[in-house]
Amino acid sequence: MRAHARDGEARGWAAPGRWRLAVFALFCFLASALVAGFIGFALSLERAESTLTVQADGVVVLTGGSDRVYEAGGLLARGQARRLLITGVNRATRGHEIAKLLPVSRELFECCVDLGYRARDTIGNARETRDWAHAHGIGAGSLIVVTSNYHMPRALAELSAALPGAELYPFVVVSDHLRVEDWLGDFAVTRLIAAEYVKYLYVLLRTRLLEPGLSATALASAGAAAVPAER
Repeated sequence: MRAHARDGEARGWAAPGRWRLAVFALFCFLASALVAGFIGFALSLERAESTLTVQADGVVVLTGGSDRVYEAGGLLARGQARRLLITGVNRATRGHEIAKLLPVSRELFECCVDLGYRARDTIGNARETRDWAHAHGIGAGSLIVVTSNYHMPRALAELSAALPGAELYPFVVVSDHLRVEDWLGDFAVTRLIAAEYVKYLYVLLRTRLLEPGLSATALASAGAAAVPAER
């Protein structure tokens, strides 16, 4: 009787132990996958600026630095696109201030540069770009996307969800003040890239699993009452 009782107690303790071991193993696997994914993400970031020769229907630049805006203006000036959208412009910034940053003539600025003031984050940039692209008949066309190297993966993921029929060409702008190749030795760079990696994973989760119809439904309804981009 006592032996049977001891065997029962042992089996009772063994089952929770196996569960704890399984949970621990799963945690280790997920942690390893996240670390490996982060390393792959950091190594995949472009170290040098893009040299695109492609012709596209439009250029969109996600604000965050004057160098991005300047490079986007250069693409328009070289005739590599018909129109330029600068999305996420500060509401206190006027058109003539932006014009000073662009290597384009006043005539080209007046005819072919649009300023978007609505966006406050990357998903807002995607919505603003979608509305602008459809308004100018390039929703299923081609777009050159201009932003920083560490921000490009998330920007492309959001824009791909917002404009599933568009062909997107990344144009990476590399900052003189941030070297992504230093991610292993510079804590500030590591923290920035890690934060961007987490945001990127969230975008993939949201657009591919939680909201797979985002581009056709949720984004469309969210932007239905949006004001057209201001100049």
